[in-house]
Amino acid sequence: MAKQSILNKKSLDFLEQYLNNAAPTGYEWTGQKLWMDYLKPYVDEFITDTYGSAVGVINPEAKYKVVIEGHADEISWYVNYITDNGLIHVIRNGGSDHQIAPSKVVNIHTKNGIVKGVFGWPAIHTRNKSKEQAPTIENITIDVGAKDKEEVENMGVHVGCVITYPDEFHVLNGDKFVCRALDNRMGGFMIAEVARLLHENKKKLPFGLYITNSVQEEIGLRGAEMITETIKPNVAIVTDVTHDTTTPMIKKEKEGHLELGLGPVVAYAPAVQQKLRDLITDTAEAKNIPFQRSALSRATGTDTDAFAYSNGGVASALISLPLRYMHTTVEMVHRDDVENVIKLIYESLLNIEEGDTFSYFK
Repeated sequence: MAKQSILNKKSLDFLEQYLNNAAPTGYEWTGQKLWMDYLKPYVDEFITDTYGSAVGVINPEAKYKVVIEGHADEISWYVNYITDNGLIHVIRNGGSDHQIAPSKVVNIHTKNGIVKGVFGWPAIHTRNKSKEQAPTIENITIDVGAKDKEEVENMGVHVGCVITYPDEFHVLNGDKFVCRALDNRMGGFMIAEVARLLHENKKKLPFGLYITNSVQEEIGLRGAEMITETIKPNVAIVTDVTHDTTTPMIKKEKEGHLELGLGPVVAYAPAVQQKLRDLITDTAEAKNIPFQRSALSRATGTDTDAFAYSNGGVASALISLPLRYMHTTVEMVHRDDVENVIKLIYESLLNIEEGDTFSYFK
């Protein structure tokens, strides 16, 4: 008997629209509007801040506050310099990978709309095979088909224009979701699905739930740093992506063994409050939700760190989604893992009780 999916057609239609929309760091607002429109039927009110983090709130009057969080932004580039002959040099906006850039089509976002371009690269026949040059941030350039700098500027392109890849959502082999920006709009999608399930199953929580889609994670957890001071939560469960370490060129001795299809990844790290983590793993075992474990060193590198060390200390935990090919245009996750992250957050929330439980987390 086939298992029943928790993702419905409306969910998947939203996911595709949400992923295909560009929302680079600092320019997340169109994605946030899509997200808030989807979430609106399932929450009581919204909070937004100056930089665009968005929070859907259930039970805003409650004494205790629990955050479930993902981040909304994707990596991108900025126009940095335009040569006299009309080629564009770039700098990073987040952790954009220069090695995947050559031959990629790009969208340059201007006041006049999208200007198409390509990251050019010299033909193999013209390169010195004994001294093969690798792509670097200094030697990759974008060509928009212009003859000179003036023509580029007449298109509306100027220093500071943000640049994204147009690669769109698709499914491989029936159950692998592939797109750019799965890191971490999958997080925003999964926490929205938790809110949907709570609403559809008529679950009443004994605390306020703050479904938080933070901005600017890709340049240093900045959105989470801001929004946690606004919310002042008691508990935060963060979801982000982590590496599938079964792909080539990743050392399991360093990164551990994590694999698509084997379930959510529960983090062990100084920022992860152990009682909250134990509640999550106990929930997984009780509900037969498969999960994996990951040991992290000084920091998680996710918004967990921003929440944990704010407001005098917030009990925080990290549930990650295994992902292949991070910070490329073909990021890949397994549908089963997506559903199990949603289930694990949902069931963990149902296990958090009012009153003594919050004292227990201290």
